[in-house]
Amino acid sequence: MDSKNREVVNRFIKYVKFDTESNTETGLTPSTPGQMVLAREIEKELREMGLEDISLDDNCYLMATLPANTDKDLPSIGFIAHLDTSPDLTGANVNPRIVENYDGKIIVLNSEKNILLSPEDFPELHDYKGQDLIVTDGNTLLGADDKAGVAEIITAIKYLKDHPEIKHGKVRIGFTPDEEIGEGSNHFDVAKFGCEWAYTMDGGAIGELEYENFNAAGVTIKIQGRNVHPGYAKNKMVNALLVAHKLLDLLPAYQRPEHTSGYEGFFHLNTMSGSADSAVLSFIIRDHDRKLFEAKKQQMLDAVDYINKLYPNSTRVEVKDQYFNMREKIEPDNMHVITLAYDAMKAVGVEPIVKPIRGGTDGARLSFMGLPCPNIFAGGLNFHGRYEFVPIPSMEKAVDVIVKIIELVADKK
Repeated sequence: MDSKNREVVNRFIKYVKFDTESNTETGLTPSTPGQMVLAREIEKELREMGLEDISLDDNCYLMATLPANTDKDLPSIGFIAHLDTSPDLTGANVNPRIVENYDGKIIVLNSEKNILLSPEDFPELHDYKGQDLIVTDGNTLLGADDKAGVAEIITAIKYLKDHPEIKHGKVRIGFTPDEEIGEGSNHFDVAKFGCEWAYTMDGGAIGELEYENFNAAGVTIKIQGRNVHPGYAKNKMVNALLVAHKLLDLLPAYQRPEHTSGYEGFFHLNTMSGSADSAVLSFIIRDHDRKLFEAKKQQMLDAVDYINKLYPNSTRVEVKDQYFNMREKIEPDNMHVITLAYDAMKAVGVEPIVKPIRGGTDGARLSFMGLPCPNIFAGGLNFHGRYEFVPIPSMEKAVDVIVKIIELVADKK
């Protein structure tokens, strides 16, 4: 492992030990204080590297510049990653471990709790036999989403800073808070960032190159039942939990996440809580096709209308759009951004996998804010849970891709 590649591993292991789990409930930006703690540490590193135009604002948006080292008239491009980790599992006390020369067998993450990372459950492990993997101890997520991206961007920029013989234009880097709760672009200053286009380093397995993502909406449904003593409930009780189940039955089971893939959208019941008296349901709605997306939202509204016909004034619904498919902003005028990344991957020995994201990134909203911003792999797998892992060679190749993109911008110009 050369010095550049050792550096990306060391940075990653350092960053995942910061607890930066985001939180939908605080109403703050950043939503949790740990994100700012990590941002300040990275700001210090960027200053030590000698980058310019470094800024960290009160909302935890960190930006910096690697200035051009050539007189050629080159476009300014950017690379972006997010600082927070998913609230789906704790990001506190992350204890990463390197499994050297993975043998293709079961990895024991936690012997006391019998938590196993098994190729039977996660067959993608077979693709990484013989490689060094970074795994969790079974108690937390790992944080490769997206601290692998953070580490890769900084390592690539440091490499270019240390190798001035590689000519390049102005490069901007940016790190955002709260991507995991859909708020990573809320306060991103596109004009200040000042790039013609950018890439988020927030994808999964090696080779992923994505410029299509879901259209996304969040749905909150509140059901008010009528609770009375169950011994005297005949013709009086309206059990909110049973009303909720009736509502769920109105939505197609085959359009749940566990039954969909590729371009297929879904309704996902994210949380449900309550009692016989009242209940609250939280959904997300996703579809790549805008017309199908709008139809799904209407289907949800129609289901609520039907419930209110059965139980008048019992149910309220709020539907909120979250982001849209960036393909609308990449095609047709900005496909050169994809071609550039594709060529860079091929040049460093990575086979590009161009496919739609079954999710979203900061780049989706940024593309609609005037900054075309497709997504490149960061290398991790099984995000948002205790079975998350990242192959070290994938992180190394991500660094190489960033460097090569920056080189190709100068060469192609």
